[in-house]
Amino acid sequence: MNAPKQNPVTPHPTAFKVRKQSRVLEVSFDDGAEFSLPFELMRVYSPSAEVRGHVPGQDVLQLGKRDVEIVALEPVGNYGIKPIFSDGHESGIYTWDYLYELGRDQAEMWEEYLQKLEAAGYSRASGRDPAVIAAAAPVAAGHGCGHLH
Repeated sequence: MNAPKQNPVTPHPTAFKVRKQSRVLEVSFDDGAEFSLPFELMRVYSPSAEVRGHVPGQDVLQLGKRDVEIVALEPVGNYGIKPIFSDGHESGIYTWDYLYELGRDQAEMWEEYLQKLEAAGYSRASGRDPAVIAAAAPVAAGHGCGHLH
């Protein structure tokens, strides 16, 4: 298996720190950039086929990942890492390019994720919890239970 092609101008990481209490991976790069990547962001934007699908448009919205943790980090050649997440997910390989992109673009990526959650019926106020939509349930005329009799 060939390693993914890396952009020759992308900075390379110089340090990783897993901060379990705050649930972030701190990554320092050789260009001086430093990013704190929330575990949840990393998990919902995993580069794995399980999350992204095998072709564009097959991505799967990840739910309930607010409390996910990284239990281990494994090196992958000289081009990336493979985090092992507490929910059992371990198939995403995060290249140096992708880690840098996550750090650089995380504000936009969070916004996109929250919009997708909201569109799927999850609340934006809590961020990642199912929305309570009981008031929107249709009630059939004459029956308080909502069933058609």
